Amino acid sequence: MANSATINAVRPADAPSANRWVQLVLGIICMASVANLQYGWTLFVLPIQHQWGWTKAEIQVAFTIFILLETWLVPFEGAIVDRVGPRFMVLAGGIATFLAWFINSQASSLGMLYLGGAVAGFAGGAVYGTCVGNALKWFPDKRGLCGGLTAAGFGAGAAITIAPIRSMITTSGYQHTFLVFAIIYGVIIVIVSNFIKAPRAQDVPPVEKIKVRQGTEDLPPSQALRSPIFWIMYVMFFLVAAGGLMSAAQLAPIAHERGIADANVVIFGISTSAIVAAITLHNITNGVGRPLNGWISDHIGRANMMGLAFGIEAVCIAAFGFFGTTPISFVITDALVFLFWGDIFSLFAATVGDAFGRRYVTVNYGIMYTAKGVASLLVPLGNVLTHFTGSWHAVYAIGCGMNVVAALLGFLVLRPIINSRLKAPSELKVAQPDLAGPQVGSGYPAE
Repeated sequence: MANSATINAVRPADAPSANRWVQLVLGIICMASVANLQYGWTLFVLPIQHQWGWTKAEIQVAFTIFILLETWLVPFEGAIVDRVGPRFMVLAGGIATFLAWFINSQASSLGMLYLGGAVAGFAGGAVYGTCVGNALKWFPDKRGLCGGLTAAGFGAGAAITIAPIRSMITTSGYQHTFLVFAIIYGVIIVIVSNFIKAPRAQDVPPVEKIKVRQGTEDLPPSQALRSPIFWIMYVMFFLVAAGGLMSAAQLAPIAHERGIADANVVIFGISTSAIVAAITLHNITNGVGRPLNGWISDHIGRANMMGLAFGIEAVCIAAFGFFGTTPISFVITDALVFLFWGDIFSLFAATVGDAFGRRYVTVNYGIMYTAKGVASLLVPLGNVLTHFTGSWHAVYAIGCGMNVVAALLGFLVLRPIINSRLKAPSELKVAQPDLAGPQVGSGYPAE
């Protein structure tokens, strides 16, 4: 008995890092460390152009490669994570983050720059998909909140380090900046990855703490993809993502067309241009909206929150498109658009966990996440519509309509299906008697 007690006392799950709130923080740190693979890229475009004389279009191919691989590799990375645990995938993401920025620091040809973009795509997807999936596994009772906090870390990392990166580029050059932050980000992720764990079944909170409907089985992708819940959500994700991306991509051109891009506004006591104020504020609301709307969904239900949030989003897009014609209204309505747009990354992630269980949640959400990649293909549609109509109004009318359709799907289609197919919290005590059993691919050995 003494030997058994000693073994149990030092088992990995009893280490401080096995606390689920510690796991949440570790995931957020990793997310923040890969954020500038996406959000910091824009700071390097002009310095790269000045150094080598390549066109912006040629340089931005690297970013397109990054986005495509960051999105479409997540399902494959998630399948590995659900089988062997999160540690090694995050470790690989950390090494790839270092390699991506190191390659960019040495790139003297477009081919080498594109290689850096491809490696960055793997790195971003490996860390993003793994950390969000891990949060969903640790927090079946708070999936909306904690999935949202993890996703918000992706933007928070950019907010913290954009200024230092911009300053270093100015003083030391973009190549030196790439190299320095390659080391910083790579070291952080590699170190933190060693403490990231997936929960065992006995680490899951008691079912009486769960307030939303949930499934009673862990469904692999082969079964999840046959569920109508999955494809209804996929269409909704696509609609909301496309509407928001089309609007966001045209932010600067619209500000210039309306003659307000360089108009001064005061935000948080600081006077700055309208376009800078808009980007700054919508990054903040985008980050806040993910855990906020996710937390609300933990209490009122996912489909109810989707219908409500996407309906409000439709109103916000319409307000921004048709009434954001003054500097202050432009900044405020743009911020509101992002307050209710970023919640797709918490609401759909949480619902995937609810509907299909935690064992395969990383790969199942990874497949759902590809809807963002599909939606990004529609972004050029905004320019086509503007060319033929001579106005931005068509872009916002379509974005507004997409969100209305998604809201109606949430209320009228998704909610009834969830109510009929998933168990109410009061039913879960009887429906899930095996919660104490070991889970394959949890990252811990079966005991």
